[in-house]
Amino acid sequence: MRDGVTEHTEARECSRPVKVLLIAPQPFFQWRGSPLRVEANAKVLSSLGYEVDLLTLPIGDDRCIPRVRIVRVPNMLGIRDMRIGPSLVKAFFDLLLLVWGICMAIRHKYDVIHGIEDGGFLGFFMARVAGGALIFERHSDPASYRGGFFRNVVLGLYSSIERFTIRRADVVIGTGPGLVKQIVLVEGAGSVHHIFDIPSSNVVATPERTAKARGSLVQSPDDLVVMFVGSFAGYQGVPLLLEAAKRVLLILPQARFAIIGGSLQEIEVLRRDAGLGEDAARKIVFLGRMPPEEIPDYLAAADVLVSPRLGGANTPLKLLDYLKAGRAIVATDVPANRYILDESVAILVPPTADGLAEGMLKALRDEELRRRLGRAGYDLIQKEYGFERYRERLGACYEEVLSQRTRKRLRC
Repeated sequence: MRDGVTEHTEARECSRPVKVLLIAPQPFFQWRGSPLRVEANAKVLSSLGYEVDLLTLPIGDDRCIPRVRIVRVPNMLGIRDMRIGPSLVKAFFDLLLLVWGICMAIRHKYDVIHGIEDGGFLGFFMARVAGGALIFERHSDPASYRGGFFRNVVLGLYSSIERFTIRRADVVIGTGPGLVKQIVLVEGAGSVHHIFDIPSSNVVATPERTAKARGSLVQSPDDLVVMFVGSFAGYQGVPLLLEAAKRVLLILPQARFAIIGGSLQEIEVLRRDAGLGEDAARKIVFLGRMPPEEIPDYLAAADVLVSPRLGGANTPLKLLDYLKAGRAIVATDVPANRYILDESVAILVPPTADGLAEGMLKALRDEELRRRLGRAGYDLIQKEYGFERYRERLGACYEEVLSQRTRKRLRC
């Protein structure tokens, strides 16, 4: 009996390993949702015996993964970073990825083209050239990135492209239940798989490293640390968190806030727009981007972890890291947070500055409540999420795709 993570149909029938082209039109590697997921995919596929070419942007940290070759398009614009969401720079590099990918597909004749986000649409053309199967992996809801007129027009076009890709992919992967629901509603959608996210790091916090991290955040033993981890995209609600933090500090001066994520430029803009006073500026620290392997110790050093999410249908990856840390969580009561959290593992509050401040104060004032929520959250992630279950689901998805491809060949 096959378990979805052993040899796949195509691999058994061929004398060579199955070749996969994984398309990641995001910086790789960089600590944020999609690149973390791409790295997990590459590790799983490698462990299943596939040969993977990872086609990505010319920016990001190098990663060494067995049986995975990272191919970067040339940095023709000399960029050093790329913000989340649509832009002319993003469009230029998507076009470059398309040309590069088609050339690679002609040469290597991949068995599977696996496109992440807008890489799914690019992958459609590569799959046609290579004669391979197409997997489209959807990480986010375009509505999450809405802003000005130009951006909204581009996002409307992107939504149409997404629907085109969903109808033509052999399999579509959604990373959360909200995204899966949206995919299923697209007329003509084929097979849909829900493959949940996993914590961004398998590293387990140690008492020594945790104590060192906490020492860098507090000034006295009585200080209480509230921590946020994530990008500064609009739907993440970081400005809302800062407004709530100012309210908390007026009532509970021993509170300290630590924010992990964001580029130096994003941090500078956020500080300026938040209008933090001198006292608040001292008690709200921005730690910037951090390697994933360091984050578990910082999360464990916090008293409260916060998710001020405002919208979006994709499940926040940070929540899995929060649950793994075994610390109390305060989160806005929005669908994205509700996909994982309920009142048994978190304090859920209205998505307002007053609501968020009230929830954080409730947690900070009640040590026993923090312990109870932290234990419940840790138990949840041990039971429901983990790398092995993730591996099983992705393996089963590839088993289905390769089996379909074999049956099509036999009919021909």
